[in-house]
Amino acid sequence: MQIGYARVSTLDQNLDLQIDALNQAGCKKIFQEKITGTKLKREQLQNAIDYLRAGDVLVIWKLDRLGRSLKDLLLIVNELNQKEIGLKSLHENIDTTTPTGKLIFHIFASLAEFEKDVIKERTNAGLKAARARGRVGGRPKKLTNKQLTLLKTLHQDKNTSLSDISNILGISKKTIYNYLNS
Repeated sequence: MQIGYARVSTLDQNLDLQIDALNQAGCKKIFQEKITGTKLKREQLQNAIDYLRAGDVLVIWKLDRLGRSLKDLLLIVNELNQKEIGLKSLHENIDTTTPTGKLIFHIFASLAEFEKDVIKERTNAGLKAARARGRVGGRPKKLTNKQLTLLKTLHQDKNTSLSDISNILGISKKTIYNYLNS
């Protein structure tokens, strides 16, 4: 028996495309989840795995719907293998009930992990190059140097309260504390 699992990462995303594809693939039951793939506890995925019996096949739309990392995918596929349950990914055309499908799964999973690592490496290199050119990341400072001087002057005046300083500069008390403590 083929059982489907559909997942989107946020509540405002739609499962319809995945559900239609899983129905067309002949799934008798479809477990649906709206939760990020980075969460370790995916209740509906676990319900689907618990529902499946030896000889059944878990059908998914894409590999990234099942797990976000190679390690995560391999753990899930290993659990399925131990229960003698197959995995079928419609988008990648992978079916682990066949020897070729098992091989292709491992190749695709490795390539996905490699792509993630390359993107991470490029991002870090870009940030490093930007810092070398003097660019600073993060949020811009709330206060100019002139405003910072005024803040310090007002703070030294014991007659001026933090609320008054906050109103004069248009910033929160928390921001004032952050500047005074830095």
